[in-house]
Amino acid sequence: MAAAVASPSVELLVRDLEGFSIWTGPPFDNGQPKIKIPKVPCSSATFSEDGSRLMVIKPDGVISIFDCKTYKEIRSIQVPNFAAANISPRGTYLQTFQKQASPQEKNVTSWSVENGSCVHNFSQKNMSKTSWPSIRFSSDEAVACRLVTNEIQFFDSADLSKGFVSRLRVPGVAAVQLSKMPGSHVATFVPESKGVPASVQIFACGSDPSSQPLARRSFFRCSTVQLHWNYGSTGLLAVAQADVDKTNQSYYGESKLSYLTTDGAHEGLVPLRKEGPIHDVQWSYTGTEFAVVYGFMPAKATVFDKKCNPLLELGSGPYNTIKWNPKGRFLCLAGFGNLPGDMAFWDCTEKKQLGTTKAEWSVVSEWSPNGCFFMTASTAPRRQIDNGLTKFVGTSASVACSRRIKIFHHNGSLYFKKMFDKLFQADWKPESADRFGDISELVKSIGSLKIEETKAQGQGSKPSQNATKSNPVNPPQKSAAYLPPSARKAASVKAELFGGLDTQEMSKNALKNKKKREKQREKKAAEGASSGSNP
Repeated sequence: MAAAVASPSVELLVRDLEGFSIWTGPPFDNGQPKIKIPKVPCSSATFSEDGSRLMVIKPDGVISIFDCKTYKEIRSIQVPNFAAANISPRGTYLQTFQKQASPQEKNVTSWSVENGSCVHNFSQKNMSKTSWPSIRFSSDEAVACRLVTNEIQFFDSADLSKGFVSRLRVPGVAAVQLSKMPGSHVATFVPESKGVPASVQIFACGSDPSSQPLARRSFFRCSTVQLHWNYGSTGLLAVAQADVDKTNQSYYGESKLSYLTTDGAHEGLVPLRKEGPIHDVQWSYTGTEFAVVYGFMPAKATVFDKKCNPLLELGSGPYNTIKWNPKGRFLCLAGFGNLPGDMAFWDCTEKKQLGTTKAEWSVVSEWSPNGCFFMTASTAPRRQIDNGLTKFVGTSASVACSRRIKIFHHNGSLYFKKMFDKLFQADWKPESADRFGDISELVKSIGSLKIEETKAQGQGSKPSQNATKSNPVNPPQKSAAYLPPSARKAASVKAELFGGLDTQEMSKNALKNKKKREKQREKKAAEGASSGSNP
């Protein structure tokens, strides 16, 4: 009988001032990560979608490609004055955008990673979020396409040197999204124009230029759209966003969530039970269910099946982010950005909450490829100012320690934490979830680590418990954090949105003033009572 294939180790890329390094784990031996390769100076590092290649931009402007099995440099390409670079999902092609010296210059180039040769190039005036990368691939690289004026050009993904081999005409098209895997369909967005409503349409890839869409949904008051394909390429979620809210309830405009299927069986709105914006929507990796965070704060979260029937209500709270576990079983519901970092972990199979915790000022958050760990990171430069300054106590220590990586177990319990002076990037190395075992077995395999960790914490806490028993009177109290006047005025608003504030969180001065006011009220009440008893 053939021996069972061992699951690959989980790896984490960490980039700081000195460059990037690769950590092996978690789980970590002796509680600390093992460094797989010494630090490599760079300004950027990006994995291909399948984790087979790593694109590294070095300080001298050279683009290097590393093989992720050995982390040996296999290709180095010098591109003068390039403004952007992108690696294809399976690491076959490198795409670069250069600043044009003349209108005729071909400034977008596709390079073969295998031999470093230029396989295709063309001219493109501007680069934007909707137009980069210029040539887009499906996750399996079966389909490659490019958006141009009023049409979509399709390429032979095995040989880009042929140029485009077919085209699909869609007048006014402004954005496209290829289905993930298989790359069988393409979704298009046409903005509102001259009284004609905006629309999202689904076409089969490689179809006749004059073919009709398989599904279509029209929107009034729609300026932008987010398109989310499921795994399996059978369903599409479209978040239509309007810049202006006609009801004047939201400063950020209004949004609606629609669901379309490639077989045309469903084209309509997802039934949401609370008014307000769509904060986040994500498909499960199973491709059969999706979760939505929506509504005015405190936001509501719901899991739906592929027929838009509610499966699980995740409650309400200060949330704006959903992260599905790669096995499709666990889910993290979080509030990052301008929210305080609350996180709730759910088992969607058992339909129960596993735990809650907090990760303030997080910029990056993602599940590990094996689905057992959840990582958050506070990185620069997006967190140059509000990095723990609410806990500033007159030293630079709190600011210096504000960049950090936290790794949690699947139930929200903290497994690992590390501080950095400067942290620019933290990313899991992508791996297919199919390469790992069943999630229940994986969770059991790390259960012993959690038990040992709990025992160690209990042993370390015994002296402090004894000390508390020997000195029960007047225990030392930690000084409360300073709150500026503006923050104090917003306390009532925060209490309404994120829950009531504990009196223990009040500063000493606030408690002192509160006692003074209470004494004054008691004194006035006593004086009023005495004056009323005298004739």
